[in-house]
Amino acid sequence: MSAAGWWAQHRLRVLLPVLFMAPALFFLFSAPSPPPLFTLPASRELPPRLIWAQRRLVEWRPCRWWRKAMPAPSRRNGYIRIDCFGGLNQLRRDLCDGIGVARLLNATMVLPKFEVAAYWNESSGFADVFDVDYFIEQTRGYVEVVKDMPAEIAYKEPFKVDCSKRKGHFDYVESVLPALLEHQYISLTPSMNQRRDRNPPYAKASYCQGCYNALRLNRNVESKAIELFQAIPKPFLSLHLRFEPDMVAYSRCAYSSLSSKSLESIEAVHGDGRKVLTGDAARLWRNRGKCPLTPSETAFILQALGIPTNTSIYLAAGDGLMELEGFTSIYQNIHTKSSLLAHEDFERMHGNTKAALDYYVSVNSDAYIATFFGNMDKMVTAMRTMQGLQKTLVLSRRAFANYTAAGLAGEQLAEAMWDAHREEYIRGRGSALPEHCFCEFKL
Repeated sequence: MSAAGWWAQHRLRVLLPVLFMAPALFFLFSAPSPPPLFTLPASRELPPRLIWAQRRLVEWRPCRWWRKAMPAPSRRNGYIRIDCFGGLNQLRRDLCDGIGVARLLNATMVLPKFEVAAYWNESSGFADVFDVDYFIEQTRGYVEVVKDMPAEIAYKEPFKVDCSKRKGHFDYVESVLPALLEHQYISLTPSMNQRRDRNPPYAKASYCQGCYNALRLNRNVESKAIELFQAIPKPFLSLHLRFEPDMVAYSRCAYSSLSSKSLESIEAVHGDGRKVLTGDAARLWRNRGKCPLTPSETAFILQALGIPTNTSIYLAAGDGLMELEGFTSIYQNIHTKSSLLAHEDFERMHGNTKAALDYYVSVNSDAYIATFFGNMDKMVTAMRTMQGLQKTLVLSRRAFANYTAAGLAGEQLAEAMWDAHREEYIRGRGSALPEHCFCEFKL
């Protein structure tokens, strides 16, 4: 057989292997190519994870049922003024409760009284922080609110009813309505342990509308808050960091790694009745999540959640934070009210005004993380939920305490903290108050 004939008969047997081997031969003998833009780490670890990138399973949204006003009967039982104590967000909490109680008792509500508090460097009233006309307009159809009372009542001091210390469930109708009917004008300090879920729908609706739709900062405070907000480099995370001497002293928790200066500051505010816990009581207390996270512990958890160390962070915090260098040594792109506002403006502010700025910035930030679930955190997370801002998380002191008690540290502890907080985030826990104003929606 000639060579041409043999090639015609066997060419497929020769060409097919060559065709299949060509790509491999090309890569073997061609010049090295530059490395790809994205490469996997050399170790078996996955690429860096970010908590906000996790797909959520549920979200909290404001319920629809309370958006429709439930007008009260034309006859009123009298006038009620809500007396509020503490810092801004404690004042707000009491006021929110009072709005629901006023509707429950079918009372006309007088503008609330914010008590002067030297401890909070505070002397401002309701109108110094909130928009009065907006508050009255937004509560219309839920509860009646007035600036002025009839002359025959206005000259009198209201009959004081203090429910703040009452424990367990009690009935406002049984306990407070008789005093309202008798005196026609009462001042009320709501109970801290009130069970709102037992109230009728019209009282619940008034609470939700008054608390989440009717409280807007007045023009002067809001303009200063907007100025502060615009000065923060975007995007940014608002971090409510809590590690002040009074807070740590109140927690009764012991910390072995604090500086002598911090320990002296804590000791200076310790009361006779709140000594540091020791032994089994201290371990149980810490494992229940009762001990505030230190700034360095907070930085560790944020790194475990994939928050980059160059993140722009607004520090929503009061004066007197201890051990802050444990956080700023890792996260250095930090911004505060005092660093962004003119010194004279900052010095003129009262405690409520400063808290209002933190509140506004935190509600409108790209992301919000709290190290404690106090009054501000409850209000901010709820208001962010009202606006559909879901990048919100409360760090778990309980998880951190239990994992460290089990001996976890370093990468193992970081992995455990990731798992714990990922579960919280994807299920929407901590993104709204567990109350009747919000409903859970599966995604």
